[in-house]
Amino acid sequence: MDEATTSIPSDESIDLVGSTFGVIESDPGVFTSLTRRLGIRGLELVELYDIEPWAVDHLRPRGLVFCFMWRKDTHRPGDFDDPAAARVWFANQLSDDACASLAILNIVLNCPDIEIGAELAAFRQETESMSPVMKGLAISSSPFIRKAHRDLARPPDLRGALHVVATSTLNKAKKKNEPKRPPPAKRPAKPAAKPKKEAEESDEEEAYHFIGYVPACGKVWELDGLKSGPLEVGELSNAATDGKTWMDVVRPALRMKMQKYGGAEGGSNIRFSLLALVDGLYELASDNLEFLKRERIAIQRRMQEDWKSQVDANLLEQAEFAFESPLGSSAPGRTYAPDFGARRMTRDLEIMELPERALVREWEQCVRDAIKAKMTLEDEVAKGTRANADHIKRTHDYEPFLKEFVVCLQNEGLLEPLLDVNDDGKQGKRVKLNGKG
Repeated sequence: MDEATTSIPSDESIDLVGSTFGVIESDPGVFTSLTRRLGIRGLELVELYDIEPWAVDHLRPRGLVFCFMWRKDTHRPGDFDDPAAARVWFANQLSDDACASLAILNIVLNCPDIEIGAELAAFRQETESMSPVMKGLAISSSPFIRKAHRDLARPPDLRGALHVVATSTLNKAKKKNEPKRPPPAKRPAKPAAKPKKEAEESDEEEAYHFIGYVPACGKVWELDGLKSGPLEVGELSNAATDGKTWMDVVRPALRMKMQKYGGAEGGSNIRFSLLALVDGLYELASDNLEFLKRERIAIQRRMQEDWKSQVDANLLEQAEFAFESPLGSSAPGRTYAPDFGARRMTRDLEIMELPERALVREWEQCVRDAIKAKMTLEDEVAKGTRANADHIKRTHDYEPFLKEFVVCLQNEGLLEPLLDVNDDGKQGKRVKLNGKG
């Protein structure tokens, strides 16, 4: 045998079943981190507190992720017979707790103008002609997707997911090995049926589920991995003729969904959240500042040698710091938007045609805009820093420390007084430590 035949493959290449996915939080920072780990660039998720046009339309969402407390839903078979659905990339959910990654993938893989990275691009090409079930199996068996998801789950949730798998497997094994009992001689009386509302409340489990909404193939779709296929929400062509956006099409469906799964009457118990996939706010703020950096250079090239004496003194002083990026310098840096160069060229031509008397006014306005742009960029950098700190605290495993801390308390003889028990483990009198009860 040659060396290639006898070499042992890596763990990743032989991972046929893989570990569990684990629950992740319905938090915009967590979902944005998930998109980054999946290789998606230039996008982030923000939480929506209202679905009215004034709260949503300025964000220009690419898709929506709706989180709600799941209950079994029924549809007619004909609801999934739309021929256009065959052109929509859609995967079924075959692994517990994978609905977050599934909702993101069902959205972004239907948006051709999104930068999804080499890994997801290859994954989309390989699974394009697969059925929804096989696409779901491909997601479940992908080490790349599973690792990106698990990196954002809390260690207790990962252990809980393993416990659920082990318990369900053990119960199935016990049920399979149980001897079959003969049918009873007399059928027992059927118990009285519970009231409908009481039965629903008793059967209801606190299980939350993520689904996606995305415009694709001329329609708006609801993509729920637990359903057999994409569910049409409405036509985009009708909205285009009326001057509306895809959000105007999906808004009635969202209202009905929120009313159905929202919680108590009157809306006092909200049991859902809504995240919007939008263009990255950091990238937009950075491009805005970079645009103004180049604008200042273009204006100053046309100004007279004594231009500093003609502009506002306060703005001249602030200009020394207004164009300095929080993560870089005042020199032109990296840009993200694909049309940045075209917009910059258009603006440079406008500056070349300006009369000289207007240059001072344009320079001063450029500095004012740069001050605002820098403040916005600093806010985005601070938001990213907080999100990273929250991620570290959320995914850190505190259990070993807590175990060792309890052991140290026991060894020092402090555990029983703190628990207010005696040596026999029974409730005792309150012991004072350091003079306090």
